[in-house]
Amino acid sequence: MIEWSEQHLQIRELVRRFVEAEIRPNLEALEHGDEPPYGVLRKLFATFGLKEMGKQRFHAELRRAERGESKSDEPRSGGGDAVALQLLPVIELSRYCPGMVTALGVSVGLTAGAIMKKGTRAQKERWALDLLTLDKIGAWAITEPGSGSDAFGGMKATARRDGDGYVLNGSKTFITNGPYADTLVFICKLDTGEAESARKVVSFVLDRGTPGLTQSKPLRKMGMHSSPTGELFLEDVRVGRDQLLGETEDTSARAGAKETFTAERTGVAAMALGIVEQCLMLSTAYAQERVAFGRPIGEFQLIQLKLAKMEVARMNIQNLVYRIIELAEAGKSMDLAEASACKLYTAGAAMEVALEAVQLFGGNGYMAEFQVEQLARDAKVLQIYGGTDEIQVSQIARTLLSR
Repeated sequence: MIEWSEQHLQIRELVRRFVEAEIRPNLEALEHGDEPPYGVLRKLFATFGLKEMGKQRFHAELRRAERGESKSDEPRSGGGDAVALQLLPVIELSRYCPGMVTALGVSVGLTAGAIMKKGTRAQKERWALDLLTLDKIGAWAITEPGSGSDAFGGMKATARRDGDGYVLNGSKTFITNGPYADTLVFICKLDTGEAESARKVVSFVLDRGTPGLTQSKPLRKMGMHSSPTGELFLEDVRVGRDQLLGETEDTSARAGAKETFTAERTGVAAMALGIVEQCLMLSTAYAQERVAFGRPIGEFQLIQLKLAKMEVARMNIQNLVYRIIELAEAGKSMDLAEASACKLYTAGAAMEVALEAVQLFGGNGYMAEFQVEQLARDAKVLQIYGGTDEIQVSQIARTLLSR
């Protein structure tokens, strides 16, 4: 793939119109007024038929499971086009509200995806459909106060068998949608008396309002204000076996988390592209309008160098997005190491471009009235969540050294 198709460009234009009409006018409230993003996201779903598509996806996967087929048994043709149509809204939303992409992705992608992949039919019908249609909001809870990058090694949250059910204890932090989630996938270790390092990792599905479950207010953050983030506290939360994902202790959450990280890391490329495109557009316009020493600043070579580097970054990130689409067309996807490399580069490039945009705007770039200030704050988290830059480097290097 070397360029967007005519259909892709039409979809992009429609999404841009929606963003201009529904998000841009409300950006102040979304970024500084503590307005949750879910109303706008539900309107997005209604406008583009995504709710109905979620229903169709749900029933199609149930029928496939009944036939004993896996998702890999689907015909490969058209896979790239489907992925492209998924990534285009991510790119356009990220031009103004990258946090909304995170909130949506965690609910529809991570939470619903975990249940659809590992859950029983009853669990899928009970929880997944409402998540896929955005009728309910989901949270995927793995990170703990003492176990960020070392998610499993430092995990302290536990599930203890209690008759026919379990008792859950522990806390989670930095949980996207945590304050407002209706459905939560809670990942913890099964405590059967053995050493912590030998304990199985299991997942449970919890409902908002469950006795013993506390969902904090949104945490104050540097950026991504349109993505509510919170803490979860579980104190002797009693659940039935029907809430154990897959209703079996032999379904390891570790493998599922690896797949989740791979998908999340490749998704960062589309978010980075949106941020970089917006920074470049704003910076180019400002360089043409802003006058210093009697000339538009765009006539100065140092400003031209900044713009040129932004364009190089945009082209490189766009080519990585194209690669993701091409792999999907061939029925493939990036492995964990390549996804890590993709995230490492695109997150770093987005951060560099956003900071250069702030510098180009000078004092105005430091003011909240100018959007580059927000984009610089938002871009930083791309180097942190889904695995820090340091974790990506480690994953890439380990893969290279093992060949």
